[in-house]
Amino acid sequence: MIRVVLPFLSIVFGGCFPVTTPATAPEPGPAHSLTKQHASAFAKLALKGADKEYPHKPGIVFASAADVKTPKALHPAFFGCFDWHSSVHGHWLLVRVLKQFPDLPEAKEIRAVLASHLTEANLKAEADYFARADVKSFERPYGWTWLLKLAEELHTWDDPDAKKWSANLKPLAELIAKRYIDYFPKQTYPIRAGVHSNTAFGLSFAHDYARTVGDQKLQSAIEDRAKSYFGKDLDAPARWEPDGADFLSPSLCEADLMRRVLPAAEFQTWFEKFLPGIAKNEPPSLLTPATVTDRTDPQLVHLDGLNLSRAWCIQGIARSLPKESPTRKVLSASAALHADAGLKHISSGDYAGEHWLASFAVYMLSGNEDGAK
Repeated sequence: MIRVVLPFLSIVFGGCFPVTTPATAPEPGPAHSLTKQHASAFAKLALKGADKEYPHKPGIVFASAADVKTPKALHPAFFGCFDWHSSVHGHWLLVRVLKQFPDLPEAKEIRAVLASHLTEANLKAEADYFARADVKSFERPYGWTWLLKLAEELHTWDDPDAKKWSANLKPLAELIAKRYIDYFPKQTYPIRAGVHSNTAFGLSFAHDYARTVGDQKLQSAIEDRAKSYFGKDLDAPARWEPDGADFLSPSLCEADLMRRVLPAAEFQTWFEKFLPGIAKNEPPSLLTPATVTDRTDPQLVHLDGLNLSRAWCIQGIARSLPKESPTRKVLSASAALHADAGLKHISSGDYAGEHWLASFAVYMLSGNEDGAK
C-alpha cells in the first residue's frame, strides 16, 4: 500500500503523526500500512456517528403510514450515521481497525457498539426489512456490496465476539448474495455512474466476499456479468471524468473489477485497450486529484471520496501490471497524489464528509490486497 503524508491528522489529533515528504512516488507496496495511530483517529470518527440517529437520509419507499418510523426503529443495527450504507461501512471500519489493532485505545468502545448493534434480533429485523416485496432496489448495489464487505471482514476474524457477530449477520449476507444472483442477470446494461448505482463497484466487493466465504455460485455469477458488461470495452472516455458529484471513477472501478475476474495476462491486455493513454499520462483529468471547493456541501464533498477511491483502484490496477511496465509507474505516481489529496481532508469538521470518508481512508490504506488473484 502506498505510504502517504497525513498532515491533517497531525493538526487534528495533537501532532501524533510525523509529516514526511517522499522524494518520488513509491510503488504500491505491501498491505498493512494502516498504522495504529491512523486506526485510532479514524475509529473516533466512526464512533462519533455510530449512534447518531439524526440527521438521517432514509432511502426507503413508504408502503403505508405504518412505515413512518424513526431510523432506529426501521434499522436497529444500521441506524446511526447519515444513511444506511454509511452506517454499514462505518461498522466495517470498526471491525477492520480492531481486527488489525486489538489494543486500540478505543477497543472497549468499539466492542460495545458492535455488541449492541450486531445482535441476532437486530440483524433479523434488517433481514426481514430486505425480504419485503417493496424494497427490492433498496441500497442496490452500493449498500449491498458494503454489507458483504462487512460480512467478509467478520468471517475472517478469529475472535469469539466476531464469530458471534458473523453468525448473526450471515442470514442477511446470504439474502443479499441471493439478490445479486437474482438481479444482475436481469440488468442488461451496466450503470457507469460515479455514485452509488455504479455496477462495477457493486460487483467488486461482492466478488471479494464470494471468494472469501467460498460462495462459488455468487462468484461465478459476478464473473459472468463482469465479462458480459465490460469484457469488450475499448478506449474508455475517461477524459470526461470526473462529474461534479463523483465519489467513484467509472473507468477505474471497472478496471478494478476486471483485475479481479481476469487472469493477470488477460487483464494486462484488456487494460491496455481500455485506457490506452495511461503510459503517456493521459487523460490528465483521470490522473490528477479532483478539486473540492466546499466541504460543507454533501455533493461537492463527494470529490474527497473520489480521490480516495481512485487511489485504491489505481493501487490494485498497478499491482496487477508487470513491475517494469511504464503504465505501472504512471499509475503509482497518480495513486500517491490522490491518496495524499484525499487524506488531508478526512476530518473537515463538517458531518457532510466526516460521516463516511474515514471508511474510504481505511480501505485505501489497508485494503490493497483485497481481490488479489
